[in-house]
Order: sequence, then C-alpha cells, then structure tokens
Amino acid sequence: MSLSNTDVRKVARLARLAMNETEIETARAQLSGIFNLIAEMQAVDTTGIEPMSHAQDVSQRLREDKVTETNQREAFQAIAPQTEAGLYLVPQVIE
Repeated sequence: MSLSNTDVRKVARLARLAMNETEIETARAQLSGIFNLIAEMQAVDTTGIEPMSHAQDVSQRLREDKVTETNQREAFQAIAPQTEAGLYLVPQVIE
C-alpha cells in the first residue's frame, strides 16, 4: 500500500500534528515501508499454525488467592487529617 502526501497530511491533522513538507515526505516513506512489511507478513501461509501468546509453551505459576495482610484501616485513618464514615476527606481540587 502506498500513501500519498495528502494521506499523511490528513492523518497528521487528525492527530493534531504540525508537520512541514519535509516531515510529511519522511513520514510518508516510513509509513509506506511499514505497510509494505505488513503486506509481506500477511502473504505468509499460516494455515495449521495455532495462535500463541508466547514463543515457548510456558504457563505462569499462580499463588493461592488469599488475604495475607491484616486490615489496618483504623490505624491509617487515625493519622489522617479528616475522615468520615471510613472515608478520607480531601479538599476540593476541581471547581
């Protein structure tokens, strides 16, 4: 797939990028190269190949899902400047 400078200008405008003509030409060449690489990769026959998430057949060891910390809410809230009904009160930052 080849891109034109008009295509690159349109993408740059959508991305809110200010690009001069030299940058547009450079971006067009780079994007065209990327699209050509994608076209080459899509041409490879992948029938019979299972999708995979990792190059090696590995699985992650998972720990048992259990609580390991004690509830220290009262201790933490005791040193807080303001709390109410178990919640921290903070100053309003957005008007």
